[in-house]
Amino acid sequence: MLTDKVRKLQQSGPTPNILVIGDLMIDHYVIGDATRLSPEAPVPIVNVKKEFTTPGGAANVAQNLLALGSKVSLAGITGNDIDATRLTDILVEEGINADAIFKDDTRPTTVKTRIMAGSHQLVRVDREVTHPLTESLQADFIERIKDNIAKADIVVLSDYNKGLFSPALTQQLINEANKQGKKVVIDPKGLNYEKYKGAYIIKPNRKELAEAAKTEKITNIDELQQAARIIIKQTGAEYIVVTLSEQGMVIISELAYKLLPVKATSVFDVTGAGDTVLATMAYFIAQGLNVEEACELANHAAAIVIRQTGSAVTTIDQILEDIERDKGR
Repeated sequence: MLTDKVRKLQQSGPTPNILVIGDLMIDHYVIGDATRLSPEAPVPIVNVKKEFTTPGGAANVAQNLLALGSKVSLAGITGNDIDATRLTDILVEEGINADAIFKDDTRPTTVKTRIMAGSHQLVRVDREVTHPLTESLQADFIERIKDNIAKADIVVLSDYNKGLFSPALTQQLINEANKQGKKVVIDPKGLNYEKYKGAYIIKPNRKELAEAAKTEKITNIDELQQAARIIIKQTGAEYIVVTLSEQGMVIISELAYKLLPVKATSVFDVTGAGDTVLATMAYFIAQGLNVEEACELANHAAAIVIRQTGSAVTTIDQILEDIERDKGR
């Protein structure tokens, strides 16, 4: 059984060393009560009760991996500002290797501020610049990261379309990983999936897949397979794993597919659930499980985090408990 295999890995399996490369950001939450409208405009007044920040984007993927028990190195770009210092301080304190995080004077550190009334998000305010890195910064980035790739068991690319993953840099990263015999798992963004050529797994959601495959809509499993195989032909990826929100996820290869139904009994907040799926898949593939087993565990991990507010993480013990609970339903 899968749970027995996972428990055995917990007891005696090696600790994976996983490299996450991606767009880094801070998630800033402002939470309060909204009981009246402003006299200045028809908008709610939020009386702030608390606010907090958490690492977001690729940094959230790294935190998810850390919670699962992995050794984690994180590479990316921040601004040269106080938010960058705050972010790296948190990561280092948690035990994440942040040696390959570069600072770019031409951009601020990306900050997403969510203003909440109780559990309801009223508005999100983004501070960001998304232009590509300069050629010299790209060259420095690649040179620095080669050693991290060499030490990693698997490489994760977390693309939030914030400027890091230009086609040229993305291909250099994937080629370097493949040259060193490391699988690459990608959470994609944007319409140009050709830049992900050489990846092992690409993990879009249904909407992202439809847009990238230039398909008007995806309403059934046949259309889903057709769209995924367009991407497989473009990229040579061995698997496309498509997250389907309330319907779970589907694993598609060139010749077959496997639908994994949703495991969530309630949905509270989907923020960061894609990061959890990405991290869980990568962790268990690095542990030697096959893609279907890794995705089954990722499906349960996603079910756990969407019951919580904001970007959340889960542990292997919680995943195993959720599997046992699911069997008893």
